Amino acid sequence: MKLAERLKELRKERNARQEQVAVSLDISMSAYCHYEQGKREPTASVLCRMADYYDVTTDYLLGRSDDRK
Repeated sequence: MKLAERLKELRKERNARQEQVAVSLDISMSAYCHYEQGKREPTASVLCRMADYYDVTTDYLLGRSDDRK
């Protein structure tokens, strides 16, 4: 559940809408919504794009580290 919480937190920090993030990540809005709700896990490539978009590490997104860099 850590991933879902972190995605939502990071998106709100950017004042972005789910649709904006989905377009930037080149995924559907429904897929991104499912990631934020914890109903679905992203592929490795999508996870890497998320980390790049939010400028954090994949370990941070996955809850393996509290250090964003």
